[in-house]
Amino acid sequence: MIFITAKFRVLPEHADRWPEIAAEFTRATRAEPGCLWFDWSRSLDDPTEYVLVEAFRDADAGAAHVQSAHFRTAQRTLPPHLAATPRIVNATIPQDDWSELGEMSVPDRR
Repeated sequence: MIFITAKFRVLPEHADRWPEIAAEFTRATRAEPGCLWFDWSRSLDDPTEYVLVEAFRDADAGAAHVQSAHFRTAQRTLPPHLAATPRIVNATIPQDDWSELGEMSVPDRR
């Protein structure tokens, strides 16, 4: 899978509305057949920073994502709300879902 983590520094006046600002892009991306997940989190240390964790089935799915109409729209509509160019880590890894963090194993609670 293609695993991507990106950090978005949002202008302070737009930070509280970022989930709404990015909502259409988020919905459209999650609907892509090759999207495994596309999840936003807000930093606990910096309220203007959002972290996007996304994954796509394979390189073809990743390419389809960046060539989509909603991605091109986001390239135009999201940057005016940002304080800086987003930072990204992009890797291809040999799995298709989250693995368990064995070092913090929790017994079955059922």
